[in-house]
Amino acid sequence: MNFQTVSTAEKLPRSNGLPGGYLADGVTPGPLLVRALNYINTNIGAMVEAINDRHLAGNTVIILSAKHGQSPQTPSALTRIPDGPIMDALNAAWAAANPSATAPLVAFSINDDGMLVWLSDRSRTATDFARNFLLNHAGAGNDINGNPKAYTASGLKNVLAGADAAAYFHVAVGDARVPDVFGVSQYGVVYTGGKGKIAEHGGANPQDRAVPLIVSGAGIGDGEVNASMVETTSIAPTIARLLGLNPNALLAVQIEHTRALPLDD
Repeated sequence: MNFQTVSTAEKLPRSNGLPGGYLADGVTPGPLLVRALNYINTNIGAMVEAINDRHLAGNTVIILSAKHGQSPQTPSALTRIPDGPIMDALNAAWAAANPSATAPLVAFSINDDGMLVWLSDRSRTATDFARNFLLNHAGAGNDINGNPKAYTASGLKNVLAGADAAAYFHVAVGDARVPDVFGVSQYGVVYTGGKGKIAEHGGANPQDRAVPLIVSGAGIGDGEVNASMVETTSIAPTIARLLGLNPNALLAVQIEHTRALPLDD
């Protein structure tokens, strides 16, 4: 099952008359998020009841996690930045420096709380130009209350371009799937026009990547906590193992040597 309710409640400023996201402490869920969590809790509870009613609890395992978090959780850290003007300014700067260029430098970009940019020119000259421009671009966005808030370095704390971007994603240089420029945002930055979001995902902030992971059911100890670092990629080989299948039959496990979750430790 895939529930989107919590994700939406974390990043919408308001919905159905309730404020979204977290309270000022950055930890306590706000009214909309509480309602979303209660909704998920009720639905999962209904699943468990159905499993029990059908006498399937003895051979059923439930794995509960999230594919991503949202950033920022602390409302006061928010800086909303319209990314369109940044891309336009980058294209204009490239055109001024390269009058013979026949296409805008930016071919495609995805900017949420990180910046992923594919360029029409994938040369070292172009990727370095884009990196230097982004790190030196400044402007103004808006804060949690919609008031102007200045930003520097396009809202980024680090920019990886060309071979460095490929290395970050562990792929070969020149792979068309990999962005030519990957910008790691400053904490609190969300790329959005207007005031429509208070959090986003897609970047490299810890709040994007640190998610809960619960395994419960047949053969799983009650109330046990394993504090070791794991990744959600371990869920797939874990499911295979629980079904009595060989996790190494999965191609991704063969390539990345992904281990199943340490359920027996």
